[in-house]
Amino acid sequence: MWDLSGYALLAFSAFTSASLLPGSSEIVLAALWYQGYNLWLLWLVATLSNGVGSVLNWWLGSQVGRFQHKRWFPASPEQLLRAQQWSYKFGPYAILFSWLPVVGDPLTVVAGVLRYPLWQFIPLVLIAKGTRYGVLLLAADTLLKGLV
Repeated sequence: MWDLSGYALLAFSAFTSASLLPGSSEIVLAALWYQGYNLWLLWLVATLSNGVGSVLNWWLGSQVGRFQHKRWFPASPEQLLRAQQWSYKFGPYAILFSWLPVVGDPLTVVAGVLRYPLWQFIPLVLIAKGTRYGVLLLAADTLLKGLV
């Protein structure tokens, strides 16, 4: 199916789901798959849109880092130090965990605060997000095919 409104809805949902706003692009993805939308195009739209949302998080982190010494800053210096030590331990490959619920989106913000280079950040985020959406679509296509 090539109805662009469905793909636009998925793009918006995946983008906002990557932000710190609550959202679940998986529900939209599954609904569109169920309606017969192209599997590969669903994967591409979800991956790229979620990746762009993660880049926005990175940028926000890179900007908000300059306020880290203010009293109202949401993370304490100790929390930032722990995040920095964790990132040194795992290196930029920690971004591969950005697909995880709850911790994944803040991880992309922390990457911005710690000034991970975008040229490293973007491919790792796309690998993580693309793998997640690929597994979801493969599971839906394999497990639910007989029900549709």
